[in-house]
Amino acid sequence: MSVHLLLSAGRGPQECAWALAMLLPRLEVDARGRGLTTRRVETVPGDRPGTFRSVLVRISGADAAAFAAGWTGTLCWQARSPYRAGNGRRNWYVTARPCQVDAPVPTFDERDIEVVGVRTGGPGGQHRNKASTAVRATHRPSGTVVVVDTERQFSLNRRIAVDLLRRRIAQADEATRRALTADRWRVHDELVRGDPVRVERPRAGG
Repeated sequence: MSVHLLLSAGRGPQECAWALAMLLPRLEVDARGRGLTTRRVETVPGDRPGTFRSVLVRISGADAAAFAAGWTGTLCWQARSPYRAGNGRRNWYVTARPCQVDAPVPTFDERDIEVVGVRTGGPGGQHRNKASTAVRATHRPSGTVVVVDTERQFSLNRRIAVDLLRRRIAQADEATRRALTADRWRVHDELVRGDPVRVERPRAGG
């Protein structure tokens, strides 16, 4: 199995982007030590060379979810700023959150559509009512239903109903993708400074 973990420096100072760059290799080494693999799916560089505003990491392996949970929350890199010598602050915070990257996109298959003839009213509807040329089409996987009675032939209404369902399913899929993207961007504003779930520091000798 695999999970995606989004690490973000939020809107913090440049040191937070540096802290993310320091924490990321620690996460990757920790993952390897547990028999997991990681891949940097997406990176947004910081203002300074070698730093990151955000990194999306894919973690794969049998215990990927449990591992990601151990790195979820506020992370702290504890060291003096490499950019401001007079700054006494030593704690630089990064947030990490699991996220869904892609919504599952089902293949649109006409065999998943149930079509039945129905009677509808309205102007000119008397002939259609008698012949039941109107169509109610249901896309079973999503539960989306459309009724079409614009034509006098059942086959034409059926064709229109199928095309209408295809468009509506595509629009729903796009809306879901936009919502997932918006959720990922909200992570950048959720950084909570203090009370970190992990504190990492430079190791002696490097």
